[in-house]
Amino acid sequence: MPVPESIRVRAESLRREIETHSYRYYVLDAPTIPDAEYDKLFRELGELESAYPELATPDSPTQRVGGVPLAEFPKVVHRTPMLSLNNAFTEEDVAGFDRRVREALGRDAVEYALEPKFDGLAISLLYDHGRFAQGATRGDGYTGEDATANLRTVRSIPLRLRGSQPPALLEVRGEIVMFRADFQRMNARQRERGEKEFVNPRNAAAGSVRQLDPRLTAQRPLRFLAYGLGDFGGASFERHSEVLDWMAEQGLPVPPERATATGLSELLEFHRSLADRRDRLPYAIDGVVYKVNRLADQQTLGFVSRAPRFALAHKYPAEEALTEVIGIEVQVGRSGALTPVARLKPVSVGGATVSNATLHNEDEVRKKDVWRRDVVVVRRAGDVIPEVVSVSQAGPREPSDRFEMPRACPVCGSDVIRIEGEAASRCSGGLFCAAQRKQAILHFASRRAMDIQGLGEKLVDQLVDRAVIETPADLYQSRLDVASLSGLERMAEKSAENVRAAIDRSRRTTLARFIYALGIRNVGEATAADLARHFGNLDRLAEASEEGLRQVQDVGPVVAVSIRRFFTEPRNLEIIRQLRAGGVHWEEGPPAPGRKAGAFAGKAFVLTGTLPSMTREEAQELIKSRGGKVVGSVSKKANFVVAGEEAGNKLDKARELGIAVIDETELKRMIRESDK
Repeated sequence: MPVPESIRVRAESLRREIETHSYRYYVLDAPTIPDAEYDKLFRELGELESAYPELATPDSPTQRVGGVPLAEFPKVVHRTPMLSLNNAFTEEDVAGFDRRVREALGRDAVEYALEPKFDGLAISLLYDHGRFAQGATRGDGYTGEDATANLRTVRSIPLRLRGSQPPALLEVRGEIVMFRADFQRMNARQRERGEKEFVNPRNAAAGSVRQLDPRLTAQRPLRFLAYGLGDFGGASFERHSEVLDWMAEQGLPVPPERATATGLSELLEFHRSLADRRDRLPYAIDGVVYKVNRLADQQTLGFVSRAPRFALAHKYPAEEALTEVIGIEVQVGRSGALTPVARLKPVSVGGATVSNATLHNEDEVRKKDVWRRDVVVVRRAGDVIPEVVSVSQAGPREPSDRFEMPRACPVCGSDVIRIEGEAASRCSGGLFCAAQRKQAILHFASRRAMDIQGLGEKLVDQLVDRAVIETPADLYQSRLDVASLSGLERMAEKSAENVRAAIDRSRRTTLARFIYALGIRNVGEATAADLARHFGNLDRLAEASEEGLRQVQDVGPVVAVSIRRFFTEPRNLEIIRQLRAGGVHWEEGPPAPGRKAGAFAGKAFVLTGTLPSMTREEAQELIKSRGGKVVGSVSKKANFVVAGEEAGNKLDKARELGIAVIDETELKRMIRESDK
């Protein structure tokens, strides 16, 4: 039976609409419809193609899910070789490149196109009259592997170009990458399943493309970023920068971090600027690529061996290196966690000399099987603390080389404990351990706890190091006056007065804030609010049994043990007594165990504008205490936007995305309903 014309038109309309939404989501990062609406469109198209199989064209979005497993990857000869780039590691190397280009072209200055060098898997995409026809890996530059079935599952690769008159044949060059956030989420899922984690985004991306089963590739969060063209297919361009702009118009994702520059100083400035932003980019890069911008000049310069004369990769320092473990010691963190640290033979990693690297916890030491005198791979990415990735070569492995977690804290001598289900071993000394005092005080003073403005890390360091304070209760003692504060480094009298005033203001707080400020292990803001509402009174909370604690919304066995352990510690109770004696107080009320603390569970709220009768923090607390989540930006993941006066762009975006917009009155009504 022939396909009715109305059905054919509807299927084509759905394909275009779905691809448009995919483009906005995966390329522009600016979705315009909720996930549920997208899924609805996708299901409708799938149902039409199921009823009329002849509608299932190769460029249909439904074909991205992956087909049957392959026996092997066929070979593909690249129409234009995918040659590698020469590398530069110093500014002198770049100066030499620029000089050779200028001399060859007979010019005093040359314009370059600048773009990030992605740390991914190079691929080539072939488009036949605007439709994706074939995708291949780089291989040896001349012959690659046909990965069409796998690359079809990558949603940022358009199955059909957006231009109305695409070239008859177009070869797009780019890289498959995995964004850092996607990589972390994927590894989190691997951990939950008890499966092996991936080493880094590049290896994960490369391995995903080379899966023989496309259905596995479809499950991986891969992205494509284009950096140029191979065969233009008759298209006419004058500059490489024009090529990138044109590709963006065609729906091909190109990096926003691109520019043009003239002269050596501008090249080096871009390299340094991108280095500063490198760790904030969504994807990993390992350098910057400089390309002579005029395509006619590229042809004039030509190639040498297997690399073009018109382009250069200015690499950043390597982020991994090999070195020997001299010893394994333990550091006590500000939260009491004991972290094994490898002492290393100094080695240059990522442009810095590294002599220490974290091993995270005892389980990681065992999992990676790291011993003293092993040769290990060390990784450093930007400002991230260096870590031991793996063992490259085992050492002698004598019994004395094996790491053992100490039973007593190396700082204060208190017992080291490890709660079942937790990875970290911890010092039980609490505030009586000098390593933990500073963090406990900083947490106590933080904005979402007691909100003592001006009491930052440098000031707390001085107060603790000079033994002015030892616990949060000391903040409220008379000896911490303006005179003692202004005598500290970088503390003028006015600053001291402001800090003292902030401390005095913090005496009046809420029970939820106070519970959170105590820094009880595993008790965050939402749980603190649930505890305050459930018990209504600090003494009732302090006396509650584990069974009684587990009656509170979202308090499970691990959290209950943490709370009970905290309130059975005499030193903690003494600090609470001192805080009350120092004037810290809050309103208390009757217990309310019947309230639906989780009525907003799974709901995301965005606050924008000025609310009539409550501060933004008060609104946040009300939402979070009922299980809701407050997010900073409007996206399709938000459920409600609470709008006050002068709401601005967030309100406009909420309406554009079809997200429910409510005011303070409606929020209060929802809260009343949740408390019934």
